[in-house]
Amino acid sequence: MSWIKRALGLESPTPPGGLGNPSLANPFGLATGRMLDLDDSLKLMLDGHSELVVPDEEVVWAVGQVDLGQSVRLVRFYFEDEDYWLQVMMNGPAAEDVQDIILFGYSSAVTINSEAELKRLVGPASKVGLPVFEHDGWEYGRQWGTEQGQTELTPMDEHVVSPDGAYRIKHLSMLYARDTGLVDRREFLLLSVEEDEEGVVSFTTSVGVTLQSTDFTVI
Repeated sequence: MSWIKRALGLESPTPPGGLGNPSLANPFGLATGRMLDLDDSLKLMLDGHSELVVPDEEVVWAVGQVDLGQSVRLVRFYFEDEDYWLQVMMNGPAAEDVQDIILFGYSSAVTINSEAELKRLVGPASKVGLPVFEHDGWEYGRQWGTEQGQTELTPMDEHVVSPDGAYRIKHLSMLYARDTGLVDRREFLLLSVEEDEEGVVSFTTSVGVTLQSTDFTVI
């Protein structure tokens, strides 16, 4: 991860294998060009409980896969309007091996042009990686890392396929979450430094909420 990891004092991890393996099935029949139609009741249910504004329907543009090891992987579906994306955690190679579903919406995306800016946003003096993180007046608890103080961002290597071709994105991420007061519904905050193959670096903030398979239809 070139200067990003040098700036944060991190060593580059060995990328996991198996990404882009055609034997790894996508869940729910989702693929480029397929539409995710979200149930109208979901928007009403989350009103007042989650900051995420649920869209009506989204068309998949690109599909990303992150190999977490031990047969666990993240499948990410990026939509045409670029405001939302869906993440499905899988615990096996088959389409039915679904563990968790989260609908994310981008809250912000900032291009990073210098080491100083990177350190300001996610370095040791920032609040990213602390046990509690505040965003838009809500407090979220850290989901990764057991340190009492600040913990390091988690590296991930994503293989993305779209109609424009295949490419990799390297991430340094931290996940936070809070209870919404609804049964089996949590709100997530994902903070991520991302570097594409051209060396463009950005810092994204995404807010997400737990979905159930009954919340949507794939067309």
